[in-house]
Amino acid sequence: MIELVNLNKSFDGRQVLFDVSANFEKGKCSFVIGASGGGKSVLMKTMVGLIKPDSGSLNFDGRDFLRLNYEEKKSLRQEIGMLFQGSALFDSLSVEENVAFPLRMFTDWSKEQILERVNFCLNRVKLENANKLYPSNISGGMKKRVGIARAIALNPKYLFCDEPNSGLDPVTSRVIDELIVEITREYDITTIINSHDIKSVFDMADHIVFIYKGKSWWSGTRDQMRSSGNTELLDFIKASEF
Repeated sequence: MIELVNLNKSFDGRQVLFDVSANFEKGKCSFVIGASGGGKSVLMKTMVGLIKPDSGSLNFDGRDFLRLNYEEKKSLRQEIGMLFQGSALFDSLSVEENVAFPLRMFTDWSKEQILERVNFCLNRVKLENANKLYPSNISGGMKKRVGIARAIALNPKYLFCDEPNSGLDPVTSRVIDELIVEITREYDITTIINSHDIKSVFDMADHIVFIYKGKSWWSGTRDQMRSSGNTELLDFIKASEF
């Protein structure tokens, strides 16, 4: 579980996050939603350690990230997988080399062990025999799947996905959604998804946190969303469906 308690963050005197609190449970797909500029991207970057909050606590299964020493933070970061919005693959590296990158950086495994893990991850995202291809040779959907394979290479406890359907057609978007859900359930990962795709929210979200003007404005399940009575949330849903 990831637990946020009263997180605050300001930039140049302008407060962006206001006492944000939320819980994200193991084995579930949790969504962080909200309008652009509302603070959800800052919240996501804070959770993965790219931005340090001004106050509050950020607990990973009881470990407050903000109070860990350097070595402890480094160890915890190795438990985090990240799927970036644009996939963020290295253009000069093959599919195999992209997936192997975190393994070479964070483990002392042999070449044979790394290749075995790479092949396992590629098979899991249905990209068998794609090892020697390069990002320029594959589709947007395949790039996302390579990104997922790389994100799970270190067998993470926590998976963060930033707009995983960005730039994809509806059919491919659903494939990526299903894959994220399958992996979350199969490996019992705490998965957090930052998304504008309201269809994905209704299709796959176990838990939703709605960020409004930097505040944790509402949280609940997808079944509770339309009956929530939260005016700002309902306005966001209606605007997102067009």
